[in-house]
Amino acid sequence: MKRLLEVREFDIISGNSAFRDDPAVRYCEFFESLKKFALESVSRNSGSDVLEFMKPGFRRDIGEFISVRNYVGVIRLGNGCQVQILPKIDCGSAEEPAGVSAKRVFLRMLKCLKDFPGKRLSEASLSADRLDLWEIFIRMFLDETAKLTRQGLKSAYIEKQENISVYRGKLLANHNIMHNAAHKERFFMAFDEYQLNRPENRLIKSALLRLLRLTASYDTAKEIRKLLTAFELVEPSRNFARDFSGVSLDRHTNAYEAPLKWARVFLQNRSFSPFSGSENAISLLFPMEKIFEAYVAANLKRIGAAYDLKISVQDRGCYLFDRLNGEDCRKFALRPDIVLTRTSGTGHRRLERIIIDTKWKRLTNDRSKNYGISQADMYQMFAYAQKYETPEIWLVYPLSREMRFFGEISFESVGAAGNTSCAVSVFPVDLTRITASLEELLARIEERLSRRRAFAHPDYSG
Repeated sequence: MKRLLEVREFDIISGNSAFRDDPAVRYCEFFESLKKFALESVSRNSGSDVLEFMKPGFRRDIGEFISVRNYVGVIRLGNGCQVQILPKIDCGSAEEPAGVSAKRVFLRMLKCLKDFPGKRLSEASLSADRLDLWEIFIRMFLDETAKLTRQGLKSAYIEKQENISVYRGKLLANHNIMHNAAHKERFFMAFDEYQLNRPENRLIKSALLRLLRLTASYDTAKEIRKLLTAFELVEPSRNFARDFSGVSLDRHTNAYEAPLKWARVFLQNRSFSPFSGSENAISLLFPMEKIFEAYVAANLKRIGAAYDLKISVQDRGCYLFDRLNGEDCRKFALRPDIVLTRTSGTGHRRLERIIIDTKWKRLTNDRSKNYGISQADMYQMFAYAQKYETPEIWLVYPLSREMRFFGEISFESVGAAGNTSCAVSVFPVDLTRITASLEELLARIEERLSRRRAFAHPDYSG
């Protein structure tokens, strides 16, 4: 049985063997196990996101199926079978298959996600062409653990209770009477011992031991055995929940933060998404909407300095309403993904503000259907324009093959005086060449702003 199924967002997965060679439907040999996981996820986790992520269904021409969307990553079932879900990115070339390219872009995007513990691993060491996502995530954990061991494991004073032949620490009288009535040469003592056997080290060792059983890579297993030598004096954790509650992170132990995040995933099946795994399944799933927003924002911050732009992510400066029953009371916060601000001009200095909102959706080349842009999104953009007092709103979508050579898309709302009160421009960003694509976006924004300056002030010299 094939133990790894690679799918893309929005793919349909079926256990019907009639679709074994059908490119439109992904045949899965372990469909029943996957369906069980999907149903357990719905019952174990609450919220509409769960239903939207992996939705069981039925069609007469296919039979039972599961559709996946919005979340990307890997699901490792209890029987060792895996589903690797990659983002719907149009990429690939003659030199590199589309699946490898999508995986490589996804990992690059993932490292921009806040609190993700695998940020520092270099792209070359990820081996996206050879390893599946499960093994790559294990490598990320091993890389963080190796850095920890190079810095040196931390010891701590651990309380011990032992029946010993020397008087050390505090005598436990009741235990001493019970154990040493006939052995006056011994003492039942409680004392502190400075040792490596602290909760943080126990948890990391337990994660290493578990992954040694779960990895299918000889090189990964070899690396785990090498790391385990540094934990030789550490006992495995006997109670994960108790040890995690005993973790103490401060400026002296901040090197433990990333390894412990991974250890929690592998030991307690805690994902980075709202979905937790089951007792026998681990799900490492990530919301593509947030990953896309973080990737665009991180790269805009990197290249925006050349344009003298101040970049705010998830800005909290405006509310939809400022009064309630005549009293000052801000209600319904507006949270645009990215706000660009800059003070421009010399004689006519002004604050220029541009709103950029990211949408992880695929545009379609169909003007009659508004290119796939939702009405709710446009209502949201209009509210941004009014409250932030800017006519410049940009909707950023991932570039699809259908829209690769499409021209500009710009919607304008004209006020009673005939002036443009709100303009929403659409920009499909190429995730495979993010720097060049965002530089093109900033150049377009600069061009639009220059035209507005010239129109508002004919004598404006910039």
